[in-house]
Amino acid sequence: MENITLYYREGSSDKIYQAAIDHKDGRYVVTFAYGRRGTTLTTGTKTQASVDYDTAKTIYDRLIREKTAKGYTPGANGAPYQHSDKQASGILPQLLNAIDEEQLEALLGDRLHIMQEKHDGRRLMLRKLTHTITGINKLGVVTGFPAIIAKEFQVAEADFLIDGEIVGEEYHAFDLLELDGDDLRGRTYQERYLHLMNLLASFNHRHISLVESAYQPSHKRELFDQLKSANREGVVFKRGDAIYTAGRPNSGGPQLKFKFHETASFIVTKVNARRSVSLMLFDGDKVVPVGNVTIPPNHEVPAIGTVVEVRYLYAFRGGSIFQPIYLGVRDDIRAEECTVNQLKYKAMEAAA
Repeated sequence: MENITLYYREGSSDKIYQAAIDHKDGRYVVTFAYGRRGTTLTTGTKTQASVDYDTAKTIYDRLIREKTAKGYTPGANGAPYQHSDKQASGILPQLLNAIDEEQLEALLGDRLHIMQEKHDGRRLMLRKLTHTITGINKLGVVTGFPAIIAKEFQVAEADFLIDGEIVGEEYHAFDLLELDGDDLRGRTYQERYLHLMNLLASFNHRHISLVESAYQPSHKRELFDQLKSANREGVVFKRGDAIYTAGRPNSGGPQLKFKFHETASFIVTKVNARRSVSLMLFDGDKVVPVGNVTIPPNHEVPAIGTVVEVRYLYAFRGGSIFQPIYLGVRDDIRAEECTVNQLKYKAMEAAA
């Protein structure tokens, strides 16, 4: 079965970490051992009971990613380990925290935050250098996007780094981080948005749009009601005087989101009959099955281990989701992010 030995050396630290997938009772368990090199290692298991191979492999891969992210490497000398089939761009987007109904009312009524539609798509930053357009996902990894978008952006005379959301073959731009060699991240959002507006007005395009912004409380309330009635994804609020800061704050922050529907990212653990797949989430070191979701005819059935996005009405304690609707594959979400902390529970259970 699979196993790996990882090492970590820095200063006086000289540590070892081992992980393996082992047979048990006709199924599989994920075991580990760790400690200082040359000493007796502490051992344990990441699975309370034996599981099927696909689940064990998902847990094992997640464990290795966590350790290598902390500096552990496969080489006995602890040399940096660099192996990826995906190219890192070195650019990360600003990520948003969610708000509740009470916070929503305050933001709808203030004049500090600009409100925009949260589109039901995929986060995508686009960089143009001369005639080359590069897509960057929310993980900072270079990714593909529709050729029609690149073709339209190539007409622009300026070089730039734009932030936005892509839905099908439509790109919704909402921020501008770089323009002709100038870094705009230190400027306010209102300034960056104005530069973005002027940039998009400088060339012709059909598949690229500027995300509408509402500034006044009356306009925000009107747009909010329109979007909710139209069954759209949700809204975002951005402080007009805030600079651009990559990453996600531990809480709060200058950019916030409110979704009209509950969605979460899950890991596919089994492909069932009749275009259905089984889903799971992590709860610490435990694996929590959350039920099945049917794959619509216009989507390919995702493979085991794939991260997928699913809309649902609410969740029950223990992880099961009610009325799931499959939205698609998420190649910009890591497996370790698929945790039960994403779930919103039924109101009476949340109050219990």
